[in-house]
Amino acid sequence: MSNTNMKGNNISDDGIGDEDFYGGALTDDDAADEAVSVVEPAEPTEESHRGGFGEFGGETRGLIERTYRERILLVAVAVAIDGAGGAGTVEDSLDELALLVDTAGADVVGRITQRRRAPDPATYVGSGKAAEIKALAEATDCDTVVFDDELSPAQQFKLEKLLGRTAIDRTAVILDIFAQNASSQEGKAQVELAQLRYLAPRLKGRGRALSQQAGGLGGARRGPGEKALETDRRRLGRRVHKLESELREVGRHRATQAKARQRSGVAHVVVVGYTNAGKSTLENALTDAGVLVEDRLFATLDPTTRQLALPGGEVVLLTDTVGFIRKLPHELVEAFKTTLSVVSEADLLVHVVDASSADPAEEIAVVRAIIAEVGGGDRPELLVFNKADLSPDADRLAEASPGAVAVSAATGLGIDALVEAIGDRLRSQRPVVELHIPWARGDVIASVHAHGEVLSEVSGPDQMVMRTRLREEQRGRFAEFEPAAPVEPR
Repeated sequence: MSNTNMKGNNISDDGIGDEDFYGGALTDDDAADEAVSVVEPAEPTEESHRGGFGEFGGETRGLIERTYRERILLVAVAVAIDGAGGAGTVEDSLDELALLVDTAGADVVGRITQRRRAPDPATYVGSGKAAEIKALAEATDCDTVVFDDELSPAQQFKLEKLLGRTAIDRTAVILDIFAQNASSQEGKAQVELAQLRYLAPRLKGRGRALSQQAGGLGGARRGPGEKALETDRRRLGRRVHKLESELREVGRHRATQAKARQRSGVAHVVVVGYTNAGKSTLENALTDAGVLVEDRLFATLDPTTRQLALPGGEVVLLTDTVGFIRKLPHELVEAFKTTLSVVSEADLLVHVVDASSADPAEEIAVVRAIIAEVGGGDRPELLVFNKADLSPDADRLAEASPGAVAVSAATGLGIDALVEAIGDRLRSQRPVVELHIPWARGDVIASVHAHGEVLSEVSGPDQMVMRTRLREEQRGRFAEFEPAAPVEPR
């Protein structure tokens, strides 16, 4: 895994401190119903307890470089409410975290779950459980302990002291994966911004030992100068402001492009969905886009836009987006808002669902919650249950959701039905307009056929009466040919 302290990115040369300056007393935990499992570890490496994060981190160069696969111990807390458990949900979440760890380039050697009424404010798990985690970490010779929920800076620092090795959370793992997969300049800037926002409250300094003594005329002593921690925070802040400025400029360009697209009258369809649901495979099947397809989480981050021809010859734009996941870091959602702005501007969202998933309903809910967070909650949605070749439940799930389609993007099953459904959904959103066009304006008649869906044509002696579906932005072009509304008699 990469270094959450960003040793490999642009801020690493600024000398960010690595030691804990937080204090605070520990509290005993009231854990119950814990579960511990050990994954048979691989052969021990020569390096031990040198995870890619924090002061125990191994050496990294460039943005991301892995010199060996870390050994990871997973920890999760099931919050019990009025005696209710949540072990199943926690195990499912840990299974997903294990996939994230594998995608990040590390190996899971064990996992621990704990049931509590609320996370411990000091150590998340409590001091007693922390001692148990330390014992298992030593037994498995793990490098890093990864917690399934976000840790506060104080919890993270305290746990690292207690465990004697790096302690990170799910957010750090996801940020690490995004850092590996970002390829465009915009994507790299967005990931770096998310990393720095995550790092900002976690900066650690060495206290007065790194204070810079201020000089003075005549050797006057003015007390300790600025601490290295304060210097690091100022440098980090400058970098954050620079990245935010760059992404605001990108946002302005995107807004200009969106306005131009709206004026052109070309509909915009945006593909959304849970990570690894098959969005890129589907876009390739629809448009031969040539997008990278891999069976791993967050294989592609940068959006790809291609033209899609609908039945009848109409052309729309189809854009793939980054996959979503439960507990997606808020820093990433904020940083990727310029990219995700296409969601709030879409004419139709094609929501791809993995029909072979253990819980498709939960994944749908997660995606819809993130869509609402980025301003796309009011956009029309077409559910597409993918991987019908792997799951016999795809057809059943589609039948249970009116208007949904079951497909297999890998084999092409149901693709024609999906294209037809996209066309139907887009056309159904357009109002029906009646136009009275003089025969002398053959150019207008041809334009209506090109930009709208003609429902009927009636030839008169002086004009053609056409009933057609038009987008609102197109309707203004033909407003002069709409008949005036009859005046109500007084």
